[in-house]
Amino acid sequence: MVDDSALMRRILSDIVVASGEFRLAGTARNGLDALQKVRAYQPDLVTMDLSMPDLDGLGAIERIMREAPRPIVVVSARAGRDTSEAIRALELGAVELVEKPESGGASQLASLGPRLLAVLRAAAAADRTQLGARDARARTAPRLSPAPGAPRVALVVAASTGGPRALVELLPALPAGLAMAVFVVQHMPAGFTRSLAERLDGLCALRVVEAAHQAAVAADTVYVAPGDFHMRVRVAGEGVVAAVELARDAPLWGVRPAADHLFRSVAESFGPAALGVVLTGMGRDGAEGLAAIRRAGGGTFAQDRGSSVVYGMPQAAIQADTAAEVVPLGRLAERLVAAVRVRAGAAA
Repeated sequence: MVDDSALMRRILSDIVVASGEFRLAGTARNGLDALQKVRAYQPDLVTMDLSMPDLDGLGAIERIMREAPRPIVVVSARAGRDTSEAIRALELGAVELVEKPESGGASQLASLGPRLLAVLRAAAAADRTQLGARDARARTAPRLSPAPGAPRVALVVAASTGGPRALVELLPALPAGLAMAVFVVQHMPAGFTRSLAERLDGLCALRVVEAAHQAAVAADTVYVAPGDFHMRVRVAGEGVVAAVELARDAPLWGVRPAADHLFRSVAESFGPAALGVVLTGMGRDGAEGLAAIRRAGGGTFAQDRGSSVVYGMPQAAIQADTAAEVVPLGRLAERLVAAVRVRAGAAA
């Protein structure tokens, strides 16, 4: 447990010890202390604060991932630069994100426990061979203006644990000019998805935005579901431009946003011109949504085991026989582009 606040170290430690699921190896007060404790104790999991003196969380994560990669969970405030730094931490190899309570109130502290333990369980399932640091490069080519008119093809993507790094590899590899809109559900606390969209926007040829309610759907645009809101896509009738719908109805599979709601709505709106992808993550979100896309005549894909940080979501789709293709992350963009071009031509 790494945090410069003695109070937060005690709170996190109490949650872990009381659970009976995990054993506390030690605590650290800053990044330098964390490096020494990681080397000494060789823990299976690390929780990491970001804003700390001497060596901050980003520096500590980068060095841990370079020396001896292991699952790291970021425990970050939803305020100021911590939000964007949390996304950078996930790029550097941290596998999950927990929001710090805004106050020490009893209700907020009570809600922290279940979330932290759920994230630690997901992190414990991570494949260490997929955790090393990777360098995402900013977009260098000028961005094309968005294609006029409504998209002819919709690509929907589901991701959870390890998802931000997978998205940083996949989305920048998708070119503009395919008459395609992309919709992304990344399981992430509210307040962090906007920073995720902004980071991806700086890397991609496509425009990337956090989705807004009733926004008209445009080609060459990626819509990231806001944390704590389900996202759906609706077409009111033939010739009417699709629009994004956001809602805070009950969580599905314990998460909000849930990809299954999005996938089903895109299957209904785009039919055979829909493509669905399930990336790395814990649980089974996306498997049933892929089934709806497949029944509608669309294309369905899942990330393979070898490139997944956590294989739960892709495996659920494969076991349910809803993913027609299982593809390594490094080849996924190529397969998707080929499938988009076929469907865009058919829909023209």
